[in-house]
Amino acid sequence: MVGIMTRYVALLRGINVGGINIKMAELRRTFSDLGFENVKTVLASGNVLFDSDRTDTAGLKGEIEKALSAEFHYEAWVFVLDLDTVRKIVDDYPFDPEREGWHPYVLVTPDPDILSGFVAKREELDPAVERIQAGNGVLYWEVERGMTLKSTFGKSTGTPRLKASTTTRNLRTLQKLLK
Repeated sequence: MVGIMTRYVALLRGINVGGINIKMAELRRTFSDLGFENVKTVLASGNVLFDSDRTDTAGLKGEIEKALSAEFHYEAWVFVLDLDTVRKIVDDYPFDPEREGWHPYVLVTPDPDILSGFVAKREELDPAVERIQAGNGVLYWEVERGMTLKSTFGKSTGTPRLKASTTTRNLRTLQKLLK
């Protein structure tokens, strides 16, 4: 007997950049082969919606990472959130998401030490270029358009040691996942 299905999103880190190229049809097939239902990809940047009757997100994460690594021959990092959590993240965005000339981002990390380390950088940031604010398991980031990779905070998020424990999405991408 199948239990109650929950809609999840898997946020894959680092695909279709840096030489790790995965076709969305193959990605959907991999998720379907794992027994997930109603699999849908959103954009080509590693966003997969799926249904499962399982509630153990850590177990789902491990299973998906193992399957992706085996199928596509790369070290996979995945963040699994239910859609209610994504909705709360979007609803709690503390800045004006429609601010002209700015990008609204959400950095996802399940690691409270990494989150607090990022929050400690707030005083180093130039508010004319970027702002951050902690959320529940996320860090909200607003940055001037054209400065994403050049800003102080942007540079701090690209370190190799963070690959397995963070991923960043534009707020608009998260909104698309909810539609």
